[in-house]
This record gives sequence, C-alpha cells and structure tokens, in this order.
Amino acid sequence: MSGRSLDGQVAVVTGAARGVGELLARKLSARGARVALVGLEPDELKQVSDRLHTDSDWWHADVTDHRAMARVADEVKERFGKVDIVVANAGVAAGGPFADADMAAWRRVIEVNLIGSAITGRAFLPVLLASRGYFLQIASLAAIAPAPMMTAYCASKSGVEAFAHSLRAEVAHRGVRVGVAYLSWTDTDMVRGADRSEVMRELRRRLPWPANRTYPLGPAVDRLAAGIERRSARVYGQWWLRGTQPVRGYLPPLIGLAGQREMRRFEPRLGSVETGLVGAGGAADEAARTPPG
Repeated sequence: MSGRSLDGQVAVVTGAARGVGELLARKLSARGARVALVGLEPDELKQVSDRLHTDSDWWHADVTDHRAMARVADEVKERFGKVDIVVANAGVAAGGPFADADMAAWRRVIEVNLIGSAITGRAFLPVLLASRGYFLQIASLAAIAPAPMMTAYCASKSGVEAFAHSLRAEVAHRGVRVGVAYLSWTDTDMVRGADRSEVMRELRRRLPWPANRTYPLGPAVDRLAAGIERRSARVYGQWWLRGTQPVRGYLPPLIGLAGQREMRRFEPRLGSVETGLVGAGGAADEAARTPPG
C-alpha cells in the first residue's frame, strides 16, 4: 500500500517523553503531522514539544487512568480539531525469575502495557471513528517468542497484540485501520536498564542471532513512521522480524527447550537479578505513583 501524506494530520503518541515515543513524535512532526504528546514526565514532554517542527502540545496523564485519558482525548480534540493517528506506545518492563517476582512491579507492567493500551484505544476511539483514522499498537518480539525471565512483559505484549487484532476486526468496516508494531531489542532506556543486570544481559546475548543484538533506535522508528504513513496492519522495526511470523507456532517449544538449559546455567546467579521496573521510564512511573514527602 502506498503511503498517505501526514501533512496536517493530528497524531497522538503515548509514552512520548523518551525512547521510541519521543523519537517517533519527532519523525511524525518532520513529516508534517501535528503531534499531541502524552506521558508522566511534564518537564521532558515540554522539552520534546518545544523541539518539534510543527504545531504540538503535551498532556501529563497516566494511561491506566481511564478518566484522565478520556479528558485528554476531549482536550486533544478541542485543541487540534480532530485526531487522525493514535500510537499506544507507553510501556514499562520488569525482569527476573517469576518465583522471585516483585508482584507489584509485575502487575504494573500488565497495567501500563496492556490495560493502558486498551484505555488509550477506548478514550480515542470516538475521534478515530470520526476521522476514519489509524491506531498503532506497539508490541514486541516478546509477543511472537515469549522468553524466560520476562513473564510480565511477554504476557503484556502478547495481550496487546491480541487486543489490536480483535479491535481491527471490530472497526475496519467503519474505516478505522489498526496496526501492530513489532520491535526486537532496541537501544532505549528500557533495554539499557535491563542490561544493568549482568544475568539478564548475558542471557540475552546467548539468544540465537539475530535476536541477540541491540538495534539502533533511529532505523526502527523510521520503519514505524513509514508504517503509519501506509496505515499498515503490521509494522516491523527490524527487517528480520517479518520472517518470524510464519514460524511463530514452532517457537515456544524451541524456546522452552533452550530456556531449560539456560536456566540451569544461570540458576546460581538468579538471586542477583533485580525484579522492579527497569530503566528511566520505570523510575518515572514509580515516582509518579509515589506520594510526595
């Protein structure tokens, strides 16, 4: 499908203070879109907004708060007159063995990544229906190939993939297109935060090529922006991810066998793995939920 011009279109990006969301906002703005930024870090959101090439604004909101997101949707519509594109990007991660999981952090990963995406979609669906717009759900290789030591993240990304596929079937006849974006390990605060754990870093490097690499952010986000222009049903941040789709049914048993071997290898060191939210985004999420004083 050929792309459509983003000039003058209004795009909403959640989790826009840093990482994929921040760079995607810049890429969309460079293509002429007006951008509404949503996230938990007001200072960073304002700085991102000030650097954009086109008309933009920002909203401080937690994507898991349905009242707050409904308010944001109303205010974005009032500010820009319409919404053409919504990117459900906000996400957090926690790692480590499930037997030792910090269940508050585990639950928060599900709340932000899965429930927050659904709340985002529900809040903006009326305006997307009005514009016959496009909703892009950011998923992950974790939805295609769930791996050990990432139970919450894999569950959440599998969930958002299924959510987006279901939503697509509901709204296609009304002109709204829904896409799912898949990314492998990409150079963001989240991945760098996970790599602070020696065990997690080493375990990831023992994955088979090409899943054992960290990929640069820029080319991945360029692919996302191009997918938004095409209103694609599937967008792949790294070229090789497309090839995993035909064989994804075979991956869980293979990962199970390899994971069994690797978990035996790492078992004596598993107690050193931190189980809270990782990276600067995880720290921002925790700070936003911590009462002052």
